[in-house]
Amino acid sequence: MTSTSKQISSAEWELMRVVWTLKTASSREIIQAAQQQQAWSASTIKTLLRRLVQKGALQTQKTPHHFVYSPQITEGQAQVDLAENCWQQICDMKKGSILQHLVQQSPLSQTDIHQLQKILTTKLPSAPQSVPCNCLATADHCCIGKETQDD
Repeated sequence: MTSTSKQISSAEWELMRVVWTLKTASSREIIQAAQQQQAWSASTIKTLLRRLVQKGALQTQKTPHHFVYSPQITEGQAQVDLAENCWQQICDMKKGSILQHLVQQSPLSQTDIHQLQKILTTKLPSAPQSVPCNCLATADHCCIGKETQDD
């Protein structure tokens, strides 16, 4: 995971989504678009933009009348980095049930479902009967012997 993706706050993610959509935009354009989604003041948005530049997520170019911003990280890579960071924090033994929950709760196209089926079909022959727990083995927190996911 890139250190930039790891450092981006929830509010900054919202602003990055605006910039990724606009590709390259002036601060005024970003403010107008962001205010359609969030009840943020212009100064709040400018602060978030400044932080994103400092973190290396955005680059800025000063023109005679305004600043122009463009992303330094792609949306796809930032999203993969975020998901992988979250995924690494979950016990391996519980990932299957969490993945099932995400698939059930997520809107998926037929193409998405076919791709998932192909991946699962490919993985099935080499999949273990069970995935071992990789938590710190303590009496209170270890997954070993637990059949169901904790609520």
